[in-house]
Amino acid sequence: MNVLLRFKLEARKQENSFRQLTLTKGEIDFFSNDYLGLSNDSELNSSTFSGSTGSRLLSGNSNEAIQAEKCLSKFFDSESALVFNSGYTANLGIMSSVPQRGDYILYDELVHASIRDGIRLSHAKAISFKHNDTYNLEKQIAKISGTIYIVVESLYSMDGDMAPLRKIIEISKLNNAFLIVDEAHAVGVFGWEGRGIVHGREVIDDVFARIVTFGKAFGFHGAAVLGSDELISFLVNFARPFIYTTALPPSDYNVIRNRIERSDIRDRQQKLHDNLNYFHSKLNLSTKSEVNSPIQVFQFGSKDAVIEVSKKLINEGIYTKPIFSPTVPKGEERIRLCFHSYNKKEEIDTLLNVLNDSKF
Repeated sequence: MNVLLRFKLEARKQENSFRQLTLTKGEIDFFSNDYLGLSNDSELNSSTFSGSTGSRLLSGNSNEAIQAEKCLSKFFDSESALVFNSGYTANLGIMSSVPQRGDYILYDELVHASIRDGIRLSHAKAISFKHNDTYNLEKQIAKISGTIYIVVESLYSMDGDMAPLRKIIEISKLNNAFLIVDEAHAVGVFGWEGRGIVHGREVIDDVFARIVTFGKAFGFHGAAVLGSDELISFLVNFARPFIYTTALPPSDYNVIRNRIERSDIRDRQQKLHDNLNYFHSKLNLSTKSEVNSPIQVFQFGSKDAVIEVSKKLINEGIYTKPIFSPTVPKGEERIRLCFHSYNKKEEIDTLLNVLNDSKF
């Protein structure tokens, strides 16, 4: 192996941040993104073609894809929608193609890696602002002029907190900026029947583009960019992760439609939020995350303490992986817990026993 690659791997091991693929063995689930417990449901129709044969622009388009996008635009109250194979490629596609040379991208410092990678591939100039700090955003935006894109997540995956959307919208309007909101962890969980935070706060018309995914609360895979007909047409023509990727199989588009149109989403949402309310009513420690967020984050002051708490959880049958640098900044190592509609009260009690006995 290349000496430099080996050195970097060894450095990860020395820092106790070496990543490995593992299999779970029936442990209590406080770690997956399957917030509404839909991942075990199956709507696959064996009579539908299992392969798409090519990209959407060549042989891979299908009536199922077209109907799914019509359904998505109607469900999310968007003028148009375009399905990508994953949230990663959706973010990569919009960020690498839409901002042009000479434009500016202002992004929250905690946006997802896929957004950052898309920004790197664009020709625009990029500036980060402090997490959820609208004063810092205003300070940064005052230094620039021209076409500006502001990029945030509505619900942050590693902190479990929400963006101050109304204030960010106010700033974007004052500066004629285009606001892009990643709703990956919000759809399904928030908003009427899972339409997300942007929809729930009735600010759709103030957002240039939304990215929604189906691999988390909706328990499947794939994603979509929601926006104007013009934006979607632009992506079809210029977003390389869409143009040069083999399309999803037709059956997958049917599953996506079925997942968002399920009649039991509201009941599952309620069960999830009931579990969160129960957890917080019994928790003796302060939490960094917002009460209603399915993502609960706990920091213990040191990496060793995080590892120790993680071991205690595993010993109680609760599988979790500590979150280390570079996923989060050094010194901010944490336990990240995800709550679900299907978690039982006794499982939450087991979790509480460990957390309430641990020092923050």
